[in-house]
Amino acid sequence: MLVVVPPRLASFFLAILLTSALAVAQSDPRAKALCAQVPGIAAQLTQISGMKLRHPVPCDFITKEQINQFLKKRIKETSSPDEVRAEELTLKKFGLIPQDFDLAKNEVDLLTEQAAAFYDYDRKKLFITDSTASDSQTPVLAHELSHALADQNYNLARFIKQGRKSDDGSTARLAVMEGQATWMMSEYLARQAGTSLQDSATLAATMAQMAAGDEGGDGNKSDGEFPVFDKEPLYLKLTLVFPYTKGMSFQQAVLMRDRQQGFGEVFLKPPVSTQQILHPDKYFVHLKPADPPLPVVHLPHGYKGLVGGELGELEQSIMLEQYVGKSRAANLAPHWRGCNFELQENKNAGRVVLLYATEWDSDESAAQYFAAYREMMQKKWKSMAVSAEAPDSLTGTGDDGRFELRRKGAIVTSVEGLDPEVH
Repeated sequence: MLVVVPPRLASFFLAILLTSALAVAQSDPRAKALCAQVPGIAAQLTQISGMKLRHPVPCDFITKEQINQFLKKRIKETSSPDEVRAEELTLKKFGLIPQDFDLAKNEVDLLTEQAAAFYDYDRKKLFITDSTASDSQTPVLAHELSHALADQNYNLARFIKQGRKSDDGSTARLAVMEGQATWMMSEYLARQAGTSLQDSATLAATMAQMAAGDEGGDGNKSDGEFPVFDKEPLYLKLTLVFPYTKGMSFQQAVLMRDRQQGFGEVFLKPPVSTQQILHPDKYFVHLKPADPPLPVVHLPHGYKGLVGGELGELEQSIMLEQYVGKSRAANLAPHWRGCNFELQENKNAGRVVLLYATEWDSDESAAQYFAAYREMMQKKWKSMAVSAEAPDSLTGTGDDGRFELRRKGAIVTSVEGLDPEVH
């Protein structure tokens, strides 16, 4: 498991966890017997994937306490407080986390709870927590060894680095890595039982859900077993399990089409969006996201760009589900075509303005999103006063200032957080 967190912080937290590993891990006698399984499992994974094991993969134990301590330390050492603050403000502006939510602390706690093992692609070594249940140790080893095989053949560090230009594309690459490792682990277990995922789409779907501890397929793990996870906002829950569940389903689709060649294909020609992960047919036809222009607004002197990026279909789907329901999200989100956003901040005035644009595959879909986003604004704010409303425009004030929501054709734009005097 390469631990996954929200897209814009994913690479950062991943790097912290992986580069901390060797410094804290100490040889444990109990690890010797467990790690003795590595060559045999690796040989079977090589047979499954065709990827060669070019050199042995050492492994060791690490404690949850060590992971937690070094996560906290490395955040202070390697992160810019402004970067973490910008990510937190973005999620709060879109209403994906509560206004009083401490993102960095919650991510450390969540990673500590969820980490059963990880592969350090920098030092070419895997680590398994000493608290991992005995009946989970072999599957966990298979998962991490799948990462090791991919790394030895396709260089995971480079693969991650090349995807950092796009938030959504970076998440798609994480889904490639975790989805493939989850598929290979599941195929390894299936072959132990005398069957194969390639013979059964139903079995593959079931294994994808079980791999994330999610028997319902909706990101809701069993209550009580993961107390930190249980209390997290929907956004953090679903972005955590997405690379495993949807990533595995994506890998299954690629393998059904390209067979064993598909293991390398996803690294050599990686998906560019979470939409391609969610809809492999869009990956096969190379459908790329659109690039809608941000709304034009003339802000007073003192505003500076804080952060920019995009919300992919995954994040759009989560936001819709949170505010207008799972059914509407499932029907509308697949019509997403592209997105851009930017936060502009005036520190002296204590104001942050959100500039937001989304493009949809038709005027009708955009009209549906316009209506849904109106509901989202009303629900994410404690108060909302409408000053003017037309079929394709809405202006008024919310908790953080004046807003302008508009639709023109297939593009919906919003400006939020304006001072009431700005026009």
